[in-house]
Amino acid sequence: MGMRKALIVGVDYYEHIGSLHGCVNDAYAVNSVLERHSDGTLNFSNPKLLTSTGPNSTVDRNELKDAVRELFRDDAEIALFYFSGHGYLEDTGGFLCASDARTGDDGLSLNEVMTLANQSPATNKVIILDSCHSGAAANAASGGHQADIRDGVTILSASTAEQYALESGGSGVFTGLLVDALNGAAANLVGDITPGSVYAHVDQSLGPWQQRPVFKTNVKTFVSLRRAEPPIALTELQQLTSIFPAPDYQLPLDPSYEPARSGEQVADPAIPAPDPANNATFEVLQKYVKVNLVRPVEAPHMYYAAMESKACELTVLGEHYWNLVEQRRI
Repeated sequence: MGMRKALIVGVDYYEHIGSLHGCVNDAYAVNSVLERHSDGTLNFSNPKLLTSTGPNSTVDRNELKDAVRELFRDDAEIALFYFSGHGYLEDTGGFLCASDARTGDDGLSLNEVMTLANQSPATNKVIILDSCHSGAAANAASGGHQADIRDGVTILSASTAEQYALESGGSGVFTGLLVDALNGAAANLVGDITPGSVYAHVDQSLGPWQQRPVFKTNVKTFVSLRRAEPPIALTELQQLTSIFPAPDYQLPLDPSYEPARSGEQVADPAIPAPDPANNATFEVLQKYVKVNLVRPVEAPHMYYAAMESKACELTVLGEHYWNLVEQRRI
């Protein structure tokens, strides 16, 4: 694992424009979830946390820009920037407002943030913005759509260029969903949480009439933001290729796979007794069904597929993970 750097900024207090509530709390929540993986091992070691809570604790534009420049300076494995605060948009582009903003366009320009990210030697640059109009990041200033995102850069923002970010109970709706996603709601079957899966979780959780999050990415390599408890044990996942000899194989089932029996089924000589080896396989198959890797064929439920001697098969997702196991990628 290379170096993993994070800069997390929350600005509630503004000297000249309306102050906000909840941005600092959001920054603390993101900081706390990113610091360690779910098993307690370090993830982003020592994230830099900048918060503005009142007149004696401000984050001015120069400090913000210096911190962003410092974040993107090294050839880290991943450099992640999170900002929660006022955003401002005008015809020359978007801005992140620091505590000393008066007009909005005196904030840190998103163009500058993008330039620093695009020039960064870090392998992965992840920018997560929970501010109004944050979707303007990487739109050309002329309003053109040729978003200039270099290799390794990912942007995830709370709302499009035209929208205001929602708050609920003093906390950004977007960041609440982001933290849920990082806590494991967006984990894949081996427990990795990626920017794409975070976006999918946020996007699915917001109704069509609410703010639309924006996701822009140009990555060729796999990026994991955090590891959570996987929904299925790796050893069980790796049994996919031994249970299914080929990805399109239909596995024939029969009553010996199902351990449960009613009194009359026990008494029926036509129904074979439960087989311990098949019962163990069936238990794994039912776990696969729960995580959408396997489905019964011509039966509503695995129980009936076994008792009626039908079959089960891999789903499209199941075939994908079968291939990963086969190629020894998991």
